[in-house]
Amino acid sequence: MRGIFPTLALLVAPVAVAGTDSLPDPAPARRDPAPPNIVFILTDDLGRHDLGAYGSTFHETPNLDRLARSGVRFSQAYTASGVCSPTRASLLTGRHPARIGITDWLPGRRSAPTDLLLAPRLPGYLAATDVTFAEIFRTAGYRTALIGKWHLGGAKENLPEQHGFDVNIGGSEKGHPPSYFSPHRLPNLPDGPVGEHLDDRLTREAIAFIRDAQTRAQPFLLYLTHYSPHTPLQAKPDLVEKYREKLRRQPPAGPEFADGPPDGRVRIAQTNPIYAAMIETLDTSIGTLLAELDALGLSGNTIVVFTSDNGGLSTAEGWATSNLPLRTGKGWAYEGGVRAPLLVRWPGRIPAGTESAAVVTTPDFFPTLLELAGLPLQPAAHLDGQSFASTLSQPDAPTPERTIFWHYPHYSNQRGRPHSAVRHGDWKLIEWLEDGRVELFDLAADLAEARDLATAQPERTASLRQELHAWRTRVGARMPTPNPEHSPSP
Repeated sequence: MRGIFPTLALLVAPVAVAGTDSLPDPAPARRDPAPPNIVFILTDDLGRHDLGAYGSTFHETPNLDRLARSGVRFSQAYTASGVCSPTRASLLTGRHPARIGITDWLPGRRSAPTDLLLAPRLPGYLAATDVTFAEIFRTAGYRTALIGKWHLGGAKENLPEQHGFDVNIGGSEKGHPPSYFSPHRLPNLPDGPVGEHLDDRLTREAIAFIRDAQTRAQPFLLYLTHYSPHTPLQAKPDLVEKYREKLRRQPPAGPEFADGPPDGRVRIAQTNPIYAAMIETLDTSIGTLLAELDALGLSGNTIVVFTSDNGGLSTAEGWATSNLPLRTGKGWAYEGGVRAPLLVRWPGRIPAGTESAAVVTTPDFFPTLLELAGLPLQPAAHLDGQSFASTLSQPDAPTPERTIFWHYPHYSNQRGRPHSAVRHGDWKLIEWLEDGRVELFDLAADLAEARDLATAQPERTASLRQELHAWRTRVGARMPTPNPEHSPSP
């Protein structure tokens, strides 16, 4: 394993030996009870309200709804970015995308002549010096696997195997599959029988990994990163027809689209039968995995986490879903782009059927998983994360007011503009980097972000803006620069 921060020898107390720079034995003795297994399921572009557990009446997600009833459902969970690669890098490292430098999907969108600003250069991959939670768990004796999407570099030295994962199935530089039906044409995933669905295949691979870890008598960390429901919008034909028939029986009560900022449209109704079919297939595959944990007698000592890497796609590229009452979606600074579903289950340790209003964000997963597993926190690694393990044990307990940030100095494929943002308590400020314009919203009273209070609240606006600028300096956030070839569209 490559060298990392100086305190690594102290990772798994009490097995570390003072004065040594080497890693502890990969399978140290552990105190009772047995260390928990971890199944972390990350979906791609799944919207905050795409599940029945979060209010969808069109999509059918019985397995995920059951997962929500058996654990904690978070109402204010945020992603570190409105697009995928930054959130994925932040999740693995416990650091903000602005600190890492991966602030857009990799390799990023090319600048257009109509762009007023040029985005900062992206590094192209997750750096070897950025420690991941997979490295920590592997050092502690866990069998680790990434199955599915990686999207943090495709060269051999940048793949999951070099970032703490014993197993990599399907992880590469690809941000989406060429096809959800075999041949998938994905690196590190041999094609299956013609017509095999990718969600079903990844689930079979995940089950095989769990069985292998059991054979090896090791606790396991499974990072199952589904490509679904990212574009291309493709689904099993019988399920597509099922939802088309559902629409024929229950046509939408109002319009499916509305005018959206800027100069485009936004989906305001969940009426896409292909997308609904994709979500049902995803839900079924997750149900199969959870049933396997039951069959193997592992559910009681397995932490299951389910979330998404950004908000649902609502303003372009297929207009897959509606995030209402949240504004816009993927690629935007508004709540629809960065608020995500989050479900966590650990039977007997996390109360079932509970909801938490705690504000949590992507970097928090790293320290939270360590604390839940009984491993020491590593603040030199997860610099921007705060453990919410105590919230999981007492979801209804009041949580301290906190401040979280976003930085996206890019133009998104969904028509989003370069921005930074901060949420402090219930107040959220967005600064648009093209002209420095700011918007201020009271999320407690205005979840839809329909009323800009920046002019009405000048002191609060100035204070939050100052806090945002200070944070950008502190983490070394890279800023866009004027585009010398800017040519406004006719």
